Amino acid sequence: MDQFNEIEPLARARSLAGPLANAADEIERTRRIPEPLLSQLHEQGLFRLLLPREVGGGEVAPGAYVLALEEIACHEASVAWNIFVGNSAALIAPYLDVAAAQEIFADPRTVIAWGPPHKGLADAEAGGYRVSGRWEFASGCRQANWMGVHCRVKEADGSLRLNQAGHPTLRTLLFPADQATLHDTWNTIGLRGTASDSYSVDDLFIAEAYS
Repeated sequence: MDQFNEIEPLARARSLAGPLANAADEIERTRRIPEPLLSQLHEQGLFRLLLPREVGGGEVAPGAYVLALEEIACHEASVAWNIFVGNSAALIAPYLDVAAAQEIFADPRTVIAWGPPHKGLADAEAGGYRVSGRWEFASGCRQANWMGVHCRVKEADGSLRLNQAGHPTLRTLLFPADQATLHDTWNTIGLRGTASDSYSVDDLFIAEAYS
């Protein structure tokens, strides 16, 4: 991935001005990023700008990242939003077990999608957590190969796990996207291409290393 650090993120974003503009109508109509454009976004490393270099990312300066994002948004706002969400989710990498992070980001097309936290619970078990529930607004879920949920943790005795401040802890748990059921709920006036759909999991075990 060293080649990603040799070209400024803004230049990479500008190189896709034509493809982004050309795909805008299709994105609006289908509510999806077309595969040819998605491949170009990955080739330019735009979903990995904030990902640490240790796991194949660009780890670019925040200012350079924002300029690239702004350039993309000038041509196609839904794509810019999904790149923003994908990069934000990639920031979980340093907090994961090293082997798990390397596994997740070994695929150069890895994108993580998740929805905002709610009252969902993860039942603590030996070696990990068991989760069931439904989450909303998972921008980018249609091109994601990993997904996540944010849950409070319920211990075996039924109590909630607390953080150092004495409040219920909120844990992020990652799993392959094919283990979730996607629900086509994002049919909006604007930002249609973000595909910010709902998703659910049922009795899914997630190992501690992926949290």
